[in-house]
Amino acid sequence: MKIYVDDVMPYATEFFRDLGEVVPFSGRKVEPGQLDDADILLVRSVTKVNSALLAGNQRLKFVGTATIGTDHLDTNYLKARGIPFSNAPGCNAQSVVEYVLSCLFLLSEIRQQPMQSWTVGVVGVGQIGRRLVKALTALEVKVLQCDQPRAAAEPDFLHLPFAELSQQVDVLCLHVPLVRDGEHATYHLLNETALQALPSHVAIINACRGEVIDNRVLLKHQQQMPRDLFLDTWEGEPAILQELVPHCHIATAHIAGHSIEGKARGTEMLYQMVCQLLGKTPQWQLADFCPSPIMENLQISADFRLSDVQNLCRMLYDVRRDDALFRFYLATRGFDWLRKTYPPRREFASLQLSGHAIPDFLVQLGFKRQQ
Repeated sequence: MKIYVDDVMPYATEFFRDLGEVVPFSGRKVEPGQLDDADILLVRSVTKVNSALLAGNQRLKFVGTATIGTDHLDTNYLKARGIPFSNAPGCNAQSVVEYVLSCLFLLSEIRQQPMQSWTVGVVGVGQIGRRLVKALTALEVKVLQCDQPRAAAEPDFLHLPFAELSQQVDVLCLHVPLVRDGEHATYHLLNETALQALPSHVAIINACRGEVIDNRVLLKHQQQMPRDLFLDTWEGEPAILQELVPHCHIATAHIAGHSIEGKARGTEMLYQMVCQLLGKTPQWQLADFCPSPIMENLQISADFRLSDVQNLCRMLYDVRRDDALFRFYLATRGFDWLRKTYPPRREFASLQLSGHAIPDFLVQLGFKRQQ
């Protein structure tokens, strides 16, 4: 059995080598015909899985994407052919939340305002949005939520329509899936009309899909009336609108979810699904391959306060590192190089905290109490 895996999917060989022949391929550059002998196909968000790519394959048993989203999969085509498929829901949610928190810490410094003085609007309250709401609530930040599909399905869900929410917040955090049409379309959610109506003091953090914002319209608005802007995702990746970069406080290469755990957890989840499909018992788990963190233990004194959280979080991750790499290498090495060579980054849970009184808000952020 041949198992084709995106060559940047961590630990794919280690997880899948007992199930068949593991064949790495370039997810961005894969060509029709290249996958004709694949029994299992495992991709990331850069690969468009559709009829053009799979027309010559008559043996495919499963398609998996090691990401939360599925907008790069032609699910109707896969269903019509009877090919099972799955994403990896929640695999990198914690990583994205930590990215957003790092942006918010920086914004607090830029504005010289405590986060607790803001209202943050979370648009899209799925796997990532839920965790972000939990983290912000732990930090005593007021949160408003917008998620039309959840509001339709859950009568008790506290939801504000986007147009209403956007008038009441200081920061807009986007975490919606990319839906191009229909009742709950998110393509160009921030278009000319929406950006014109958005108060100038509202900061934007986009860590979902680039096409949720009309980037050319955003550039025009930034040139006329700049707002605080943090972009991890861009229209047209990898050929992004580079003129927009200087207008961002933080600009990064779609790496918000690229912690070691975030990427590897997606591989692990697909491994478990393939084992289930084949009727085999999983033999491996993430802990078998994930390296020991550089910092494993930290003692917290009884004087640790909410105001100290920023310094603790920055010990593990500071988004300014990724912004500096992006600005330095984008023009010479390119967007995909930045993603493929992304330096190691660990999540909060990799650091065990000890002390007589570990505040509950640190646990809510993702840190672990030492056992």
